[in-house]
Amino acid sequence: MNLELLESFGQNYPEEADGTLDCISMALTCSFNRRGTLLAVGCNDGRIVVWDFLTRGIAKIISAHIHPVCSLCWSRNGHKLVSASTDNMVSLWDVLTGDCEQRFRFPVPILKVQFHPRDMSKVLVCPMKSAPVLLLLTEGKHVSLPVDDDSDLNIVAAFDRRGEYIYTGNAKGKILVLRTETQDLVASFRVTTGTSNTTAIKSIEFARKGSCFLINTADRIIRVYDGLEILTCGKEGEPEPIQKLQDLVNRTPWKKCCFSGDSEYICAGSARQHALYIWEKSIGNLVKILLGTRGELLLDVAWHPVRPIIASISSGVVSIWAQNQVENWSAFAPDFKELDENVEYEEKESEFDIEDEDKSEPELAGADALEDEEVDVTSIDPIQTFCSSDEETEDPDALLYLPISPEVEEPEENPYGPTPDALQQTTTGEELSGQERKRQLSTDGTQSPKKKKPKTTNIELQGVQAEELHPLLCVKGDGKSKRKPTGRPKGVKGKDNTPNKSKASKGDKNRTFDGSGKARDLLDPAPGADIMINTCGQ
Repeated sequence: MNLELLESFGQNYPEEADGTLDCISMALTCSFNRRGTLLAVGCNDGRIVVWDFLTRGIAKIISAHIHPVCSLCWSRNGHKLVSASTDNMVSLWDVLTGDCEQRFRFPVPILKVQFHPRDMSKVLVCPMKSAPVLLLLTEGKHVSLPVDDDSDLNIVAAFDRRGEYIYTGNAKGKILVLRTETQDLVASFRVTTGTSNTTAIKSIEFARKGSCFLINTADRIIRVYDGLEILTCGKEGEPEPIQKLQDLVNRTPWKKCCFSGDSEYICAGSARQHALYIWEKSIGNLVKILLGTRGELLLDVAWHPVRPIIASISSGVVSIWAQNQVENWSAFAPDFKELDENVEYEEKESEFDIEDEDKSEPELAGADALEDEEVDVTSIDPIQTFCSSDEETEDPDALLYLPISPEVEEPEENPYGPTPDALQQTTTGEELSGQERKRQLSTDGTQSPKKKKPKTTNIELQGVQAEELHPLLCVKGDGKSKRKPTGRPKGVKGKDNTPNKSKASKGDKNRTFDGSGKARDLLDPAPGADIMINTCGQ
Protein backbone atom coordinates (compact mmCIF):
# COMPACT_ATOMS: atom_id res chain seq x y z
CA MET A 1 0.00 0.00 0.00
CA ASN A 2 1.54 3.28 -1.13
CA LEU A 3 0.41 5.82 1.44
CA GLU A 4 1.88 8.74 -0.47
CA LEU A 5 -0.46 8.06 -3.39
CA LEU A 6 -3.46 7.56 -1.10
CA GLU A 7 -3.10 10.95 0.56
CA SER A 8 -5.59 13.46 -0.72
CA PHE A 9 -4.58 17.03 -1.49
CA GLY A 10 -7.77 18.46 -0.02
CA GLN A 11 -9.64 17.43 3.10
CA ASN A 12 -8.33 14.46 5.02
CA TYR A 13 -11.48 13.33 6.82
CA PRO A 14 -14.30 10.91 5.92
CA GLU A 15 -17.37 12.20 4.11
CA GLU A 16 -19.86 9.33 3.80
CA ALA A 17 -20.79 5.86 4.99
CA ASP A 18 -18.75 2.99 3.55
CA GLY A 19 -20.57 -0.13 4.74
CA THR A 20 -20.87 -1.98 8.03
CA LEU A 21 -19.18 -4.86 9.85
CA ASP A 22 -21.62 -7.37 11.35
CA CYS A 23 -20.12 -9.37 14.23
CA ILE A 24 -23.28 -11.56 14.52
CA SER A 25 -23.51 -10.60 18.19
CA MET A 26 -23.86 -7.03 19.47
CA ALA A 27 -20.68 -4.93 19.28
CA LEU A 28 -19.92 -2.64 22.22
CA THR A 29 -16.37 -1.34 21.78
CA CYS A 30 -13.65 -1.33 19.12
CA SER A 31 -9.95 -0.55 18.77
CA PHE A 32 -7.48 -0.39 15.85
CA ASN A 33 -3.97 -1.76 16.06
CA ARG A 34 -1.03 0.60 15.50
CA ARG A 35 -1.00 0.22 11.71
CA GLY A 36 -4.76 0.04 11.25
CA THR A 37 -4.65 -3.36 9.55
CA LEU A 38 -6.63 -5.13 12.30
CA LEU A 39 -9.75 -4.00 14.15
CA ALA A 40 -10.68 -5.67 17.45
CA VAL A 41 -14.36 -5.52 18.41
CA GLY A 42 -15.66 -6.44 21.87
CA CYS A 43 -19.12 -7.99 21.84
CA ASN A 44 -22.08 -8.37 24.16
CA ASP A 45 -21.61 -12.15 24.54
CA GLY A 46 -18.02 -11.79 25.74
CA ARG A 47 -16.30 -12.56 22.45
CA ILE A 48 -13.55 -10.50 20.79
CA VAL A 49 -13.85 -10.44 17.00
CA VAL A 50 -10.67 -9.45 15.16
CA TRP A 51 -11.36 -8.08 11.67
CA ASP A 52 -8.85 -7.88 8.83
CA PHE A 53 -9.59 -4.29 7.91
CA LEU A 54 -8.14 -4.48 4.40
CA THR A 55 -10.33 -7.39 3.30
CA ARG A 56 -13.21 -6.53 5.66
CA GLY A 57 -13.35 -10.15 6.81
CA ILE A 58 -13.20 -11.83 10.22
CA ALA A 59 -9.64 -13.00 10.89
CA LYS A 60 -10.14 -14.45 14.37
CA ILE A 61 -12.76 -14.89 17.09
CA ILE A 62 -11.56 -15.15 20.68
CA SER A 63 -14.00 -16.50 23.27
CA ALA A 64 -12.70 -14.08 25.83
CA HIS A 65 -15.24 -13.47 28.61
CA ILE A 66 -18.59 -14.69 29.85
CA HIS A 67 -19.96 -11.20 30.29
CA PRO A 68 -19.93 -8.26 27.84
CA VAL A 69 -16.57 -6.74 26.84
CA CYS A 70 -16.46 -3.07 27.83
CA SER A 71 -12.91 -2.00 26.91
CA LEU A 72 -10.11 -3.11 24.55
CA CYS A 73 -6.54 -2.04 23.82
CA TRP A 74 -3.74 -3.35 21.57
CA SER A 75 -0.10 -3.58 22.54
CA ARG A 76 2.41 -1.57 20.51
CA ASN A 77 3.57 -4.51 18.35
CA GLY A 78 0.05 -5.95 17.99
CA HIS A 79 0.81 -9.35 19.52
CA LYS A 80 -1.19 -8.77 22.71
CA LEU A 81 -4.69 -7.59 23.54
CA VAL A 82 -5.95 -6.49 26.94
CA SER A 83 -9.69 -6.60 27.58
CA ALA A 84 -12.07 -5.77 30.39
CA SER A 85 -15.56 -7.15 30.92
CA THR A 86 -18.53 -6.16 33.03
CA ASP A 87 -17.82 -8.96 35.52
CA ASN A 88 -14.79 -6.96 36.81
CA MET A 89 -12.22 -9.13 34.99
CA VAL A 90 -9.17 -7.85 33.09
CA SER A 91 -7.52 -10.39 30.76
CA LEU A 92 -4.35 -10.44 28.67
CA TRP A 93 -4.59 -12.31 25.34
CA ASP A 94 -2.14 -13.63 22.78
CA VAL A 95 -3.65 -12.56 19.45
CA LEU A 96 -2.04 -15.30 17.33
CA THR A 97 -3.01 -18.26 19.49
CA GLY A 98 -6.10 -16.78 21.14
CA ASP A 99 -4.91 -17.99 24.55
CA CYS A 100 -5.37 -16.07 27.78
CA GLU A 101 -2.06 -15.42 29.52
CA GLN A 102 -3.13 -13.55 32.66
CA ARG A 103 -6.32 -12.59 34.44
CA PHE A 104 -6.95 -9.96 37.08
CA ARG A 105 -10.13 -9.90 39.17
CA PHE A 106 -11.16 -6.50 40.53
CA PRO A 107 -13.76 -5.86 43.27
CA VAL A 108 -15.45 -3.10 41.21
CA PRO A 109 -16.40 -2.66 37.52
CA ILE A 110 -13.72 -1.57 35.04
CA LEU A 111 -14.32 1.50 32.88
CA LYS A 112 -11.14 1.48 30.76
CA VAL A 113 -7.93 -0.46 30.14
CA GLN A 114 -4.89 0.85 28.24
CA PHE A 115 -1.51 -0.64 27.34
CA HIS A 116 1.61 1.40 27.96
CA PRO A 117 2.51 2.92 24.55
CA ARG A 118 6.11 1.62 24.71
CA ASP A 119 6.21 -1.04 27.48
CA MET A 120 4.01 -4.13 27.08
CA SER A 121 4.50 -5.11 30.72
CA LYS A 122 2.39 -2.20 32.02
CA VAL A 123 -1.38 -1.76 31.79
CA LEU A 124 -3.39 1.18 33.12
CA VAL A 125 -6.80 0.26 34.58
CA CYS A 126 -9.54 2.70 35.54
CA PRO A 127 -11.86 1.05 38.11
CA MET A 128 -15.24 2.56 38.86
CA LYS A 129 -15.26 4.88 41.89
CA SER A 130 -11.66 4.03 42.75
CA ALA A 131 -8.16 5.32 42.13
CA PRO A 132 -6.54 4.25 38.82
CA VAL A 133 -4.37 1.15 39.02
CA LEU A 134 -1.10 0.47 37.16
CA LEU A 135 -0.68 -3.29 36.56
CA LEU A 136 2.88 -4.66 36.35
CA LEU A 137 2.34 -7.84 34.30
CA THR A 138 5.81 -9.38 34.63
CA GLU A 139 5.83 -9.01 38.40
CA GLY A 140 2.14 -9.75 38.93
CA LYS A 141 1.78 -6.64 41.10
CA HIS A 142 -0.29 -3.48 40.98
CA VAL A 143 0.22 0.13 42.05
CA SER A 144 -2.64 2.46 42.99
CA LEU A 145 -2.04 5.97 41.67
CA PRO A 146 -2.29 8.94 44.03
CA VAL A 147 -5.44 11.07 43.86
CA ASP A 148 -6.12 14.72 44.61
CA ASP A 149 -9.17 14.24 46.84
CA ASP A 150 -9.93 10.97 48.64
CA SER A 151 -13.63 11.84 48.75
CA ASP A 152 -13.83 12.16 44.95
CA LEU A 153 -12.91 8.87 43.30
CA ASN A 154 -14.71 9.27 39.95
CA ILE A 155 -11.38 9.36 38.16
CA VAL A 156 -10.37 8.82 34.53
CA ALA A 157 -6.76 8.31 33.47
CA ALA A 158 -4.66 7.93 30.31
CA PHE A 159 -1.04 7.51 29.24
CA ASP A 160 0.49 10.31 27.21
CA ARG A 161 1.78 9.61 23.70
CA ARG A 162 5.02 7.95 24.80
CA GLY A 163 3.95 6.71 28.21
CA GLU A 164 6.28 8.97 30.20
CA TYR A 165 3.40 10.53 32.15
CA ILE A 166 -0.09 9.53 33.30
CA TYR A 167 -2.83 12.16 33.21
CA THR A 168 -5.73 11.75 35.67
CA GLY A 169 -8.91 13.79 36.02
CA ASN A 170 -11.65 13.72 38.67
CA ALA A 171 -15.24 14.93 38.97
CA LYS A 172 -14.11 18.31 40.33
CA GLY A 173 -12.16 19.19 37.19
CA LYS A 174 -8.69 18.62 38.68
CA ILE A 175 -6.04 17.25 36.30
CA LEU A 176 -2.94 15.59 37.76
CA VAL A 177 0.18 14.73 35.73
CA LEU A 178 2.10 11.83 37.29
CA ARG A 179 5.44 10.38 36.25
CA THR A 180 4.85 6.79 35.19
CA GLU A 181 7.96 5.25 36.78
CA THR A 182 7.74 6.86 40.22
CA GLN A 183 4.09 8.07 40.35
CA ASP A 184 5.37 11.48 41.48
CA LEU A 185 3.24 14.56 40.85
CA VAL A 186 4.80 16.68 38.08
CA ALA A 187 2.07 19.18 37.18
CA SER A 188 -1.57 19.93 37.95
CA PHE A 189 -4.31 22.34 36.96
CA ARG A 190 -8.07 22.73 37.23
CA VAL A 191 -10.55 22.93 34.37
CA THR A 192 -13.05 25.73 34.99
CA THR A 193 -16.12 26.93 33.14
CA GLY A 194 -14.98 30.55 32.89
CA THR A 195 -15.81 31.39 36.49
CA SER A 196 -14.84 29.64 39.69
CA ASN A 197 -17.23 26.77 38.88
CA THR A 198 -15.60 23.45 37.99
CA THR A 199 -16.79 20.67 35.71
CA ALA A 200 -16.33 16.91 35.83
CA ILE A 201 -13.75 15.22 33.59
CA LYS A 202 -15.33 12.48 31.43
CA SER A 203 -12.34 11.36 29.33
CA ILE A 204 -8.77 12.27 28.31
CA GLU A 205 -7.47 11.42 24.81
CA PHE A 206 -4.00 12.00 23.34
CA ALA A 207 -3.01 12.63 19.72
CA ARG A 208 -0.81 10.16 17.85
CA LYS A 209 1.48 12.99 16.72
CA GLY A 210 2.60 16.06 18.58
CA SER A 211 1.98 16.93 22.21
CA CYS A 212 -1.71 17.87 22.09
CA PHE A 213 -4.47 16.16 24.07
CA LEU A 214 -8.17 16.78 24.58
CA ILE A 215 -10.39 16.73 27.66
CA ASN A 216 -14.08 15.87 27.39
CA THR A 217 -15.95 17.47 30.28
CA ALA A 218 -19.49 17.37 31.65
CA ASP A 219 -20.19 20.96 30.52
CA ARG A 220 -20.31 19.62 26.91
CA ILE A 221 -17.13 21.42 25.85
CA ILE A 222 -14.08 19.69 24.39
CA ARG A 223 -10.88 21.46 25.42
CA VAL A 224 -7.61 20.95 23.55
CA TYR A 225 -4.36 21.53 25.46
CA ASP A 226 -0.66 21.41 24.67
CA GLY A 227 1.15 18.89 26.87
CA LEU A 228 4.41 20.86 26.81
CA GLU A 229 2.63 23.93 28.19
CA ILE A 230 1.09 21.83 30.98
CA LEU A 231 4.51 20.58 32.07
CA THR A 232 5.94 24.11 31.87
CA CYS A 233 3.22 25.57 34.12
CA GLY A 234 3.98 22.96 36.80
CA LYS A 235 1.84 22.37 39.88
CA GLU A 236 -1.33 24.41 40.31
CA GLY A 237 -0.79 26.02 36.92
CA GLU A 238 -3.37 27.88 34.88
CA PRO A 239 -2.86 26.86 31.25
CA GLU A 240 -5.24 28.10 28.58
CA PRO A 241 -6.74 25.62 26.12
CA ILE A 242 -5.72 25.89 22.47
CA GLN A 243 -9.29 25.26 21.30
CA LYS A 244 -12.74 24.93 22.81
CA LEU A 245 -15.07 22.80 20.70
CA GLN A 246 -18.81 22.51 21.30
CA ASP A 247 -22.21 22.36 19.63
CA LEU A 248 -23.64 25.78 20.42
CA VAL A 249 -26.98 25.09 18.73
CA ASN A 250 -28.03 21.74 20.22
CA ARG A 251 -25.76 21.70 23.29
CA THR A 252 -24.81 18.10 22.47
CA PRO A 253 -23.12 16.00 25.16
CA TRP A 254 -20.23 13.88 23.87
CA LYS A 255 -19.99 10.13 24.29
CA LYS A 256 -16.51 9.54 22.86
CA CYS A 257 -13.81 11.82 21.40
CA CYS A 258 -10.65 11.04 19.44
CA PHE A 259 -7.95 12.57 17.23
CA SER A 260 -7.36 11.74 13.58
CA GLY A 261 -4.32 9.72 12.57
CA ASP A 262 -2.38 12.84 11.53
CA SER A 263 -3.71 14.74 14.60
CA GLU A 264 -5.12 17.51 12.38
CA TYR A 265 -8.78 16.76 13.08
CA ILE A 266 -10.88 15.94 16.14
CA CYS A 267 -13.92 13.67 16.02
CA ALA A 268 -16.62 13.58 18.71
CA GLY A 269 -19.60 11.24 18.88
CA SER A 270 -22.90 12.49 20.22
CA ALA A 271 -24.40 10.84 23.30
CA ARG A 272 -27.95 11.51 22.04
CA GLN A 273 -27.86 10.00 18.55
CA HIS A 274 -25.62 8.36 15.98
CA ALA A 275 -23.89 11.56 14.86
CA LEU A 276 -20.18 12.30 14.41
CA TYR A 277 -18.85 15.88 14.52
CA ILE A 278 -15.45 16.61 12.94
CA TRP A 279 -13.46 19.78 13.69
CA GLU A 280 -10.18 21.06 12.32
CA LYS A 281 -7.80 21.32 15.26
CA SER A 282 -5.73 24.28 14.10
CA ILE A 283 -8.69 26.60 13.39
CA GLY A 284 -11.44 25.06 15.50
CA ASN A 285 -14.11 25.19 12.78
CA LEU A 286 -16.65 22.42 12.25
CA VAL A 287 -15.95 20.81 8.87
CA LYS A 288 -18.32 17.83 8.76
CA ILE A 289 -21.26 16.17 10.51
CA LEU A 290 -21.78 12.47 9.74
CA LEU A 291 -25.31 11.30 10.53
CA GLY A 292 -26.17 7.64 11.02
CA THR A 293 -29.54 5.95 11.35
CA ARG A 294 -32.04 7.99 13.34
CA GLY A 295 -32.98 6.62 16.72
CA GLU A 296 -29.72 4.77 17.27
CA LEU A 297 -27.39 5.51 20.17
CA LEU A 298 -23.64 5.76 19.72
CA LEU A 299 -21.44 3.50 21.83
CA ASP A 300 -17.86 3.94 20.60
CA VAL A 301 -15.78 5.79 17.98
CA ALA A 302 -12.29 4.96 16.65
CA TRP A 303 -10.33 6.83 13.96
CA HIS A 304 -8.03 4.81 11.69
CA PRO A 305 -4.37 5.45 12.64
CA VAL A 306 -3.22 6.10 9.06
CA ARG A 307 -6.14 6.79 6.73
CA PRO A 308 -9.20 9.09 6.88
CA ILE A 309 -11.54 6.32 8.06
CA ILE A 310 -13.74 6.25 11.17
CA ALA A 311 -15.33 3.20 12.80
CA SER A 312 -18.39 3.87 14.98
CA ILE A 313 -20.61 1.46 16.89
CA SER A 314 -24.37 1.81 17.31
CA SER A 315 -27.10 -0.79 17.81
CA GLY A 316 -24.47 -3.52 17.96
CA VAL A 317 -23.16 -2.88 14.42
CA VAL A 318 -19.82 -1.35 13.41
CA SER A 319 -20.29 1.41 10.80
CA ILE A 320 -17.40 2.50 8.57
CA TRP A 321 -17.08 6.09 7.37
CA ALA A 322 -14.64 6.94 4.56
CA GLN A 323 -14.01 9.28 1.64
CA ASN A 324 -15.74 8.93 -1.70
CA GLN A 325 -13.07 7.66 -4.08
CA VAL A 326 -13.67 9.18 -7.53
CA GLU A 327 -11.67 7.73 -10.42
CA ASN A 328 -9.76 10.43 -12.25
CA TRP A 329 -7.72 8.85 -15.01
CA SER A 330 -6.38 12.17 -16.26
CA ALA A 331 -4.34 12.52 -13.06
CA PHE A 332 -1.88 9.80 -14.07
CA ALA A 333 -0.15 11.85 -16.80
CA PRO A 334 -0.40 15.52 -17.76
CA ASP A 335 -0.92 14.72 -21.47
CA PHE A 336 -3.53 12.02 -20.82
CA LYS A 337 -6.80 12.71 -22.60
CA GLU A 338 -10.15 11.15 -21.81
CA LEU A 339 -12.04 10.08 -24.93
CA ASP A 340 -15.81 9.84 -25.26
CA GLU A 341 -15.50 7.49 -28.23
CA ASN A 342 -12.81 5.47 -29.98
CA VAL A 343 -10.36 7.45 -32.13
CA GLU A 344 -8.08 5.96 -34.77
CA TYR A 345 -4.46 6.58 -33.79
CA GLU A 346 -1.82 7.41 -36.37
CA GLU A 347 1.63 6.09 -35.52
CA LYS A 348 4.61 8.32 -36.15
CA GLU A 349 7.43 7.00 -38.28
CA SER A 350 10.09 6.85 -35.53
CA GLU A 351 7.80 6.45 -32.51
CA PHE A 352 8.66 2.84 -31.63
CA ASP A 353 12.21 2.71 -33.01
CA ILE A 354 14.99 1.68 -30.65
CA GLU A 355 17.21 4.48 -31.96
CA ASP A 356 15.86 7.60 -33.53
CA GLU A 357 17.57 7.91 -36.87
CA ASP A 358 16.15 11.34 -37.60
CA LYS A 359 17.43 12.82 -34.37
CA SER A 360 20.17 15.37 -35.06
CA GLU A 361 20.54 17.18 -31.75
CA PRO A 362 23.39 15.90 -29.54
CA GLU A 363 22.43 14.44 -26.16
CA LEU A 364 23.08 16.45 -23.05
CA ALA A 365 26.05 15.67 -20.86
CA GLY A 366 23.86 15.36 -17.80
CA ALA A 367 21.80 12.60 -19.38
CA ASP A 368 24.92 10.50 -19.94
CA ALA A 369 25.88 10.91 -16.30
CA LEU A 370 22.46 9.74 -15.15
CA GLU A 371 22.69 6.60 -17.27
CA ASP A 372 25.91 5.55 -15.56
CA GLU A 373 24.49 6.09 -12.08
CA GLU A 374 23.55 2.92 -10.19
CA VAL A 375 19.98 2.79 -8.90
CA ASP A 376 19.29 0.91 -5.68
CA VAL A 377 16.19 -1.23 -6.21
CA THR A 378 16.67 -3.70 -3.34
CA SER A 379 16.63 -1.63 -0.15
CA ILE A 380 13.26 -0.48 1.19
CA ASP A 381 12.98 2.90 2.82
CA PRO A 382 10.83 2.96 5.98
CA ILE A 383 7.44 4.62 5.64
CA GLN A 384 7.55 7.74 7.79
CA THR A 385 3.87 7.39 8.68
CA PHE A 386 4.61 4.16 10.54
CA CYS A 387 7.59 5.58 12.45
CA SER A 388 7.52 7.84 15.48
CA SER A 389 9.56 11.02 15.61
CA ASP A 390 12.17 9.31 17.81
CA GLU A 391 12.42 6.20 15.61
CA GLU A 392 14.29 5.71 12.34
CA THR A 393 13.03 2.25 11.38
CA GLU A 394 9.77 0.35 11.59
CA ASP A 395 9.16 -2.42 14.11
CA PRO A 396 10.12 -5.70 12.38
CA ASP A 397 8.19 -7.79 14.94
CA ALA A 398 4.88 -5.97 14.50
CA LEU A 399 1.87 -8.19 13.88
CA LEU A 400 0.04 -6.76 10.87
CA TYR A 401 -2.08 -9.66 9.62
CA LEU A 402 -3.46 -12.90 11.00
CA PRO A 403 -3.26 -16.22 9.18
CA ILE A 404 -6.70 -17.66 8.45
CA SER A 405 -7.16 -21.44 8.54
CA PRO A 406 -9.59 -22.84 5.94
CA GLU A 407 -12.86 -24.26 7.21
CA VAL A 408 -13.24 -27.97 6.40
CA GLU A 409 -16.80 -29.29 6.67
CA GLU A 410 -15.92 -33.02 6.84
CA PRO A 411 -12.24 -33.45 7.69
CA GLU A 412 -10.69 -36.80 6.86
CA GLU A 413 -9.24 -38.90 9.63
CA ASN A 414 -5.45 -38.66 9.58
CA PRO A 415 -5.16 -37.31 5.99
CA TYR A 416 -1.34 -36.96 5.98
CA GLY A 417 -0.29 -40.22 7.60
CA PRO A 418 -0.84 -43.97 7.49
CA THR A 419 -4.24 -45.38 8.38
CA PRO A 420 -4.88 -46.53 11.96
CA ASP A 421 -5.10 -50.14 10.72
CA ALA A 422 -1.64 -49.90 9.19
CA LEU A 423 -0.26 -48.49 12.41
CA GLN A 424 -1.74 -51.38 14.39
CA GLN A 425 -0.23 -53.95 12.01
CA THR A 426 3.23 -52.44 12.13
CA THR A 427 3.26 -52.16 15.90
CA THR A 428 1.78 -55.59 16.71
CA GLY A 429 4.08 -57.52 19.00
CA GLU A 430 6.53 -54.66 19.27
CA GLU A 431 6.95 -52.09 21.98
CA LEU A 432 6.86 -48.52 20.77
CA SER A 433 9.54 -46.17 21.94
CA GLY A 434 8.56 -42.99 23.77
CA GLN A 435 9.08 -40.83 20.70
CA GLU A 436 6.98 -43.09 18.44
CA ARG A 437 4.20 -43.31 21.03
CA LYS A 438 3.98 -39.53 21.21
CA ARG A 439 3.96 -39.30 17.42
CA GLN A 440 1.20 -41.90 17.16
CA LEU A 441 -0.93 -40.15 19.76
CA SER A 442 -0.56 -36.84 17.97
CA THR A 443 -1.40 -38.31 14.54
CA ASP A 444 -4.37 -40.31 15.81
CA GLY A 445 -5.74 -37.29 17.59
CA THR A 446 -6.63 -39.36 20.66
CA GLN A 447 -4.69 -37.10 23.00
CA SER A 448 -4.32 -33.36 22.58
CA PRO A 449 -2.04 -31.15 24.63
CA LYS A 450 -3.85 -29.46 27.48
CA LYS A 451 -3.83 -25.68 27.57
CA LYS A 452 -2.43 -24.11 30.68
CA LYS A 453 -5.02 -22.41 32.80
CA PRO A 454 -4.20 -18.71 33.04
CA LYS A 455 -3.18 -17.39 36.41
CA THR A 456 -5.88 -15.26 38.06
CA THR A 457 -4.71 -12.49 40.38
CA ASN A 458 -7.15 -10.89 42.81
CA ILE A 459 -6.69 -7.13 43.06
CA GLU A 460 -7.62 -5.71 46.45
CA LEU A 461 -8.60 -2.05 46.57
CA GLN A 462 -9.22 -0.14 49.76
CA GLY A 463 -12.48 1.64 50.48
CA VAL A 464 -14.51 0.34 47.52
CA GLN A 465 -18.06 -0.96 47.37
CA ALA A 466 -18.20 -4.43 45.84
CA GLU A 467 -21.86 -4.19 44.78
CA GLU A 468 -21.34 -1.54 42.10
CA LEU A 469 -22.99 -2.11 38.71
CA HIS A 470 -21.22 -1.33 35.44
CA PRO A 471 -22.66 1.67 33.53
CA LEU A 472 -23.17 -0.50 30.43
CA LEU A 473 -25.57 -2.73 32.31
CA CYS A 474 -29.01 -1.57 33.36
CA VAL A 475 -31.49 -4.03 34.90
CA LYS A 476 -35.10 -3.51 33.95
CA GLY A 477 -37.70 -3.46 36.70
CA ASP A 478 -39.04 -1.30 39.49
CA GLY A 479 -35.60 -0.62 40.90
CA LYS A 480 -36.23 -2.70 44.02
CA SER A 481 -34.93 -5.96 42.61
CA LYS A 482 -31.41 -7.02 43.35
CA ARG A 483 -28.64 -7.21 40.82
CA LYS A 484 -29.33 -9.89 38.24
CA PRO A 485 -26.62 -12.04 36.66
CA THR A 486 -25.63 -11.24 33.10
CA GLY A 487 -23.89 -13.15 30.35
CA ARG A 488 -23.31 -16.89 30.34
CA PRO A 489 -23.60 -18.57 33.78
CA LYS A 490 -20.41 -20.04 35.13
CA GLY A 491 -20.11 -23.79 35.44
CA VAL A 492 -22.93 -24.57 32.99
CA LYS A 493 -22.08 -27.10 30.33
CA GLY A 494 -24.23 -29.01 27.90
CA LYS A 495 -27.99 -28.54 27.97
CA ASP A 496 -29.69 -25.91 30.06
CA ASN A 497 -32.52 -27.33 32.18
CA THR A 498 -34.10 -23.95 32.82
CA PRO A 499 -37.90 -24.19 32.42
CA ASN A 500 -39.81 -22.11 29.87
CA LYS A 501 -36.68 -21.65 27.79
CA SER A 502 -37.31 -20.59 24.20
CA LYS A 503 -36.13 -22.92 21.45
CA ALA A 504 -33.02 -22.11 19.53
CA SER A 505 -33.40 -20.83 16.02
CA LYS A 506 -32.23 -22.81 13.03
CA GLY A 507 -28.92 -22.27 11.33
CA ASP A 508 -25.65 -21.18 12.79
CA LYS A 509 -26.89 -18.22 14.83
CA ASN A 510 -26.00 -19.96 18.09
CA ARG A 511 -22.65 -21.23 16.85
CA THR A 512 -19.34 -19.50 16.69
CA PHE A 513 -15.89 -20.34 15.39
CA ASP A 514 -12.72 -20.04 17.38
CA GLY A 515 -9.25 -19.49 15.98
CA SER A 516 -8.78 -23.19 15.08
CA GLY A 517 -11.84 -23.16 12.83
CA LYS A 518 -13.84 -25.55 15.03
CA ALA A 519 -17.44 -24.74 15.77
CA ARG A 520 -18.85 -24.64 19.28
CA ASP A 521 -22.25 -23.82 20.78
CA LEU A 522 -22.69 -20.55 22.60
CA LEU A 523 -24.23 -20.81 26.05
CA ASP A 524 -27.32 -18.67 26.42
CA PRO A 525 -27.37 -15.82 28.92
CA ALA A 526 -28.98 -16.39 32.27
CA PRO A 527 -32.79 -16.05 32.16
CA GLY A 528 -34.04 -12.66 33.19
CA ALA A 529 -30.71 -10.96 32.49
CA ASP A 530 -31.57 -7.94 30.40
CA ILE A 531 -28.62 -6.07 28.95
CA MET A 532 -29.20 -2.60 27.58
CA ILE A 533 -27.27 0.60 27.12
CA ASN A 534 -27.49 3.06 29.99
CA THR A 535 -27.71 6.59 28.66
CA CYS A 536 -28.51 8.21 31.99
CA GLY A 537 -26.35 11.02 33.21
CA GLN A 538 -24.96 11.95 29.83
